[in-house]
Amino acid sequence: MLAIDIEAAKKIGLVLMVGFAVFAVVSAVVIKKIITKIIFIVILGGLALGVWTQRVAVQSCADKVQTSASVGGVTATSCKFFGTEVKLPQLTVPQPATGG
Repeated sequence: MLAIDIEAAKKIGLVLMVGFAVFAVVSAVVIKKIITKIIFIVILGGLALGVWTQRVAVQSCADKVQTSASVGGVTATSCKFFGTEVKLPQLTVPQPATGG
């Protein structure tokens, strides 16, 4: 299975969103029938929204893992972006100081 890191997932999401938006505008100019334009723009808008929500979900997952690790919790360190596993950077958890 293909695995990407979190920064790559965020960049891919942003590029796909912009690409869908540009494609929607270009297609609206090219397509002449209004009903076809509306349907096509709604479909592309839905795809862009799907990419945005996946991008936000990846960031949220990474934040949860970071927070859990910083307080010493154990959690799954796997996040997914459209079903593709996203590699999280290695977390360094500060060890409590021992008195003595």
